[in-house]
Amino acid sequence: MLDKVKELIGEVNAFNTTSKEEIEAFRIKYLGSKGILKDLFAEFKNVPNDQKKEFGQTINLLKTSAEDKVNALKEAIENAVEDNGVYGDLTRPSEPINLGSRHPISLVKNQIIEVFNRIGFTVSEGPEIEDDWHNFTALNLPEYHPARDMQDTFFIEKSRNVGTDTLLRTHTSSVQVRYMENNEPPIRTISPGRVFRNEDISARAHCIFHQVEGLYIDTDVSFADLKQTLLYFTKEMFGKSKIRLRPSYFPFTEPSAEVDIYWGLETETDYRITKGTGWLEIMGCGMVDPNVLKNCNIDPTKYSGYAFGMGIERIAMLLYQIPDIRMFYENDKRFLEQFKSVI
Repeated sequence: MLDKVKELIGEVNAFNTTSKEEIEAFRIKYLGSKGILKDLFAEFKNVPNDQKKEFGQTINLLKTSAEDKVNALKEAIENAVEDNGVYGDLTRPSEPINLGSRHPISLVKNQIIEVFNRIGFTVSEGPEIEDDWHNFTALNLPEYHPARDMQDTFFIEKSRNVGTDTLLRTHTSSVQVRYMENNEPPIRTISPGRVFRNEDISARAHCIFHQVEGLYIDTDVSFADLKQTLLYFTKEMFGKSKIRLRPSYFPFTEPSAEVDIYWGLETETDYRITKGTGWLEIMGCGMVDPNVLKNCNIDPTKYSGYAFGMGIERIAMLLYQIPDIRMFYENDKRFLEQFKSVI
């Protein structure tokens, strides 16, 4: 009897087929309610006591072998069918792909770059971790200027010696300094990038935001050139043709101005964001201070230029009517999916 069971184990191990019907017949033959194993377990009581242990172990081995064989053959058939379904029919419809979208900050940044590219501005970039010279000193910011205070700037390393501080850049003007140090006029470039300031986070302010700053250096550059460039930008970006420049102060430009566009008072939102005036501030600008040119080894008696800077988040909030700057950084899919249709 024991030899018969071992012979059956050999038959089970040798069995192979690709037919579901043959596999089912094999299963019934060995594992069915009237199968071979049922009979062998019934015969167990007639086996001599000294052989019961070995006989029982052999029967269990036969059962395990039969179950494993059935499962292996079924899995092989299912895998073959699945492969054929996936790779066999090349005319089948493709699986739906969940398309993402560009972030609104990237969308607006690319729009701004495109507008200025049309009038010859190149794109320049620089490091986000800066030194004192490029972030402050070369831009004519005196030692006592509030921007140098740790309450306004993220310092990585603060030294007693002027010019050796390491910090997270507070504006992309540092990129302009690097560009002027390594390029001779005429210069016409914009510097988009992420900047950092030690500010309390609220609906209108964040410790991280993005800027685009522009710089034009050449002979006989005037404030009229600056105004015409800004007028062109506002028309292309917002469709607004009315701007005004209000006198202001920046250490690196003189004279300096804040730029407002006439947004209008057509909706309740217009009244809210313009505080009922219809005018909306969008950027700062001015003629490059001669000291800045001198610090960058450019002769201020021969060359002049203008600079301007704007916050990308502020522009995006205007264009898409976004009420809270924090929404740009929360990575909420419900917010980001709204921009799928924006090119």
